[in-house]
Amino acid sequence: MIDNKYFFNFKKVKIKNILMKNILSFGIALALLASGIENTLAQPGSKDIIYAGTSSARGSKGIYVLEFDRTLGKLKELQTLTEGNGPGFLALSPGKDFLYSIYGKGTATDGNGAVMAFKIDPFTGLLKKLNEQSVQAKGPAHISIDPKGRFAYTANYGDASVTVFPINSDGTLAKASDVVKHTGSSINPQRQKEPHPHSSIPSSDGKFLYVSDLGLDKIMIYEVLDGGKLKPAAVPFVQVAAGSGPRHFKIHENGNFAYSVDELSNTIVAFKVNKKTGALTILESLSMLPEGYKEVTYASDVHFSPDGKFIYASNRGHESLVIYQVNAKNGKLSMIGHEPTGGKHPRNFMIDRKGEFVLVGNMNTDNVVIFNRDAKTGLLKPNGQQYTIPGITCLIQL
Repeated sequence: MIDNKYFFNFKKVKIKNILMKNILSFGIALALLASGIENTLAQPGSKDIIYAGTSSARGSKGIYVLEFDRTLGKLKELQTLTEGNGPGFLALSPGKDFLYSIYGKGTATDGNGAVMAFKIDPFTGLLKKLNEQSVQAKGPAHISIDPKGRFAYTANYGDASVTVFPINSDGTLAKASDVVKHTGSSINPQRQKEPHPHSSIPSSDGKFLYVSDLGLDKIMIYEVLDGGKLKPAAVPFVQVAAGSGPRHFKIHENGNFAYSVDELSNTIVAFKVNKKTGALTILESLSMLPEGYKEVTYASDVHFSPDGKFIYASNRGHESLVIYQVNAKNGKLSMIGHEPTGGKHPRNFMIDRKGEFVLVGNMNTDNVVIFNRDAKTGLLKPNGQQYTIPGITCLIQL
C-alpha cells in the first residue's frame, strides 16, 4: 500500500512543478512578446520613427512624430507636440534616448529663444517634455549634441552667439555654461554687415566645435573645455570667399575631410582637417548649380550617404538636390547630377540610415517628398509619395 503522506507529497511536488513550468513558459512568452514589441516599434525592420521640426510662420502644430513604412514608402503621423513657438531644428542624443529642439520663443517670458529636452519612449518613439532652458539670445537657428552626450550647442543667428548647455544624466538640460558672442563683419560688408552663426558642428571626438558664420564668411573653430566652456582653437577660424555665406557643415566619417555649403554663393567647399589642432585647409570650392544657371537661389543643407561615398546638398530657388561622389583619398568631389525636390525651398532633408531613401522637406510648399536612392550610383528617383507638414524645416530619424 502507498503511504498517504508520500502520495500527497508527491502530488504537491508534481503540481508545483507543473505550476513552475507554466510560470516559466508564461515568463518566456512575455519576454518574447516584449522583445517583439520593441523590435517592431523601437527598432523596427520595416517601420522607422522620424521627427520633423517646423516653422510656426506657416501654421504648423510644432514637432511632428512620424512613422515611416519602409515597405510602402509612406509616412503616418503619430503625435504632435505644441510646446513653444517654431521648433525649427532638432538633434538626438548619442544613445537616441532624448530629443532636443530649438525654439524661436519658448514658454518662458524672457523674450529669448529656447531649447527643450524630450524623453523618447523606447517602445513607441513618442515624446515627453523634460525641461526647457533659455538660449540667452534671440533667433537660434541650429542645435547639435556633443558625441559623448555632455553638451548641447545652439548657433544663434539673431544675436550672433553660440550657447553651450551641459546635459544632465537624466537627459535634462542645465542652464547655459557659456555664451560666446561673435563680432565683426564680412570682408564683403556690402552683403553682410554683421555676424550670423548658422550651425555648430562638433568633431567626432568632441574636442572641437565648428561654427559656420554666414555674416563673417568664416567657420569659427573652438576648443571644447571641461565644464562646457568654449575657447578659440590654436587656429581660430578659416576664411572662405567674400560674400559666400557659410551655412551648414559636415565632417566625413574618416575625419580627414569636411564640407561647407555656402548659402549666398551656392558653393560647396572641401577642407582638409587637422585632427590634432582642428584646423581647416581649403581643398576646393565647387558650384552647386548647373552650368549657366543665373536665377536667384540659396544653398541650405548638406548630408553624406551612410557609406560616405556620396554627399548631397540642397538649393533653394533652383529647388534641387545636387549629388557629388566623394574621393575618400583626397577629399575632392565629382558632380553626379541634380534631382528636383518636388517643391519649393528645400530647407532640410535626410538620408535614412540604410541609404535606401531620401526625404526632402520643402518649406514653402509644406511637403515632404520621398525618393528612392540607388546606393551604387547615388542617383535619386521620387517614389510617388508625399506628406504634408506646414513649414517643414527639419527631418531626423530615430
